[in-house]
Amino acid sequence: MKKSMMAAQLAMAFVCVQGGAALAAPGAWGDGPGCGLGQLVFASQPKTVMHQVLGATTNGTGMQTFGISSGTSNCTNNGQIVKNEQVNVFASINFENLSQEMAQGQGEHLASLATLIGIPAVDQPAFFSLTQERYVALLQGGEQAPMAMLKALQVAMSNNPTLAKFVPER
Repeated sequence: MKKSMMAAQLAMAFVCVQGGAALAAPGAWGDGPGCGLGQLVFASQPKTVMHQVLGATTNGTGMQTFGISSGTSNCTNNGQIVKNEQVNVFASINFENLSQEMAQGQGEHLASLATLIGIPAVDQPAFFSLTQERYVALLQGGEQAPMAMLKALQVAMSNNPTLAKFVPER
């Protein structure tokens, strides 16, 4: 039993050493241990197996999960998660004002929502018109739920040639 265990350990060590040498070749690593704190700490270090393992271990502390969720620490999600959460919070806090301004087709809160969504000023008049034209559908027949309104807004925007490009991909 001990001999077979020792043979397995030696085989594994051989694979690791050979694999490490192959991966240490220039350009074989890409950008390092993904994203997160480990990538930030070890990005300037030589791309050795030891640094890669240390970077991945550092990422395992939970900081990589935070980086992915927040779009920080070189974790790219194009900012979509953070952006979506900002839109959700803004709509929840300002739902009454947004409802009124959507009916009017203009207003500061509606302009702020357009900006948070990523609609440039040149396209905001189309957004304002859309919200006014689709007011009843956007508010689900009077349902007072910001998330339902945002979901309906995404559907309406995706059907509008000018605004469809500002709807996040799912």
